[in-house]
Amino acid sequence: MPNLKDLKNRIESVKSTRKITKAMQMVAAAKLRRAQDAAEAGRPYAERMNSVLGGLAAASGGSNSGPKLLTGTGSDQTHLLVVMTSERGLCGGFNSSIVKQARVHAQELIGKGKTVKIITVGKKGREQLKREYAENMIDHVDLSDVKRIGYNDAHKIAHDVLHRFNEGEFDVATIFYNRFESVISQVPTAQQVIPASFEDTADEASTLYDYEPSEEGILADLLPRGVATQIFAALLENGASEQGARMTAMDNATRNAGDMIDALTIEFNRSRQAVITNELIEIISGAEAL
Repeated sequence: MPNLKDLKNRIESVKSTRKITKAMQMVAAAKLRRAQDAAEAGRPYAERMNSVLGGLAAASGGSNSGPKLLTGTGSDQTHLLVVMTSERGLCGGFNSSIVKQARVHAQELIGKGKTVKIITVGKKGREQLKREYAENMIDHVDLSDVKRIGYNDAHKIAHDVLHRFNEGEFDVATIFYNRFESVISQVPTAQQVIPASFEDTADEASTLYDYEPSEEGILADLLPRGVATQIFAALLENGASEQGARMTAMDNATRNAGDMIDALTIEFNRSRQAVITNELIEIISGAEAL
């Protein structure tokens, strides 16, 4: 059984830890509001961009003469996985859930004989993936110095991805991130961005428009912007999800620290009572011996 001094030191240590986790919870809560507002504000634009591009793609008939970002290279041999995680830890299973989905996807592709290349955004994803896929990793994006995610950050990533696609380095690109649902719910999401794939475009396709210049010409200009928009929306969703996961993790850590303090306090009181009882017995025994 540990002595009273050890128990007291341990209680003080856990109390200090609880103060830290409580402070981190409050900081995450403050950042979550801004990140959530940014993610929710970006959704309508991203969805509308997807709808417009889907309508243009449907109107163009999806012919092979369209932009390569829409029609693809004609092959799906080489896949690029853009895995977006956080720069910092202490956010529960936030990073692990994204990496797990990317790892499963990569294993399926490799099992089919495909070539897999990986770009990581955030060092936590790089740390986990390099253990198994170090040879597949071709680049890393460091956002540790970025205080607030902006469109320029997404544009740089998109520019690099598009440059690699134009150079013929890959055929299909998929981004992995967590979509923010609530403080306690973040959904790991895989989204193909190259070749462009669209959903829920029935309304756009059923509406007749006259395009000037041609649909293919407009698509050639808008598709690169669409890729940047999708990456930007994913970064915003990831940012909100990270703060929500960190807030939940720090709240759980604070509660667990409180429970540990209560248990250690009970053990300390029992040990102190045992020491006092032993001292009283020794005093009484000594008095009776006299």
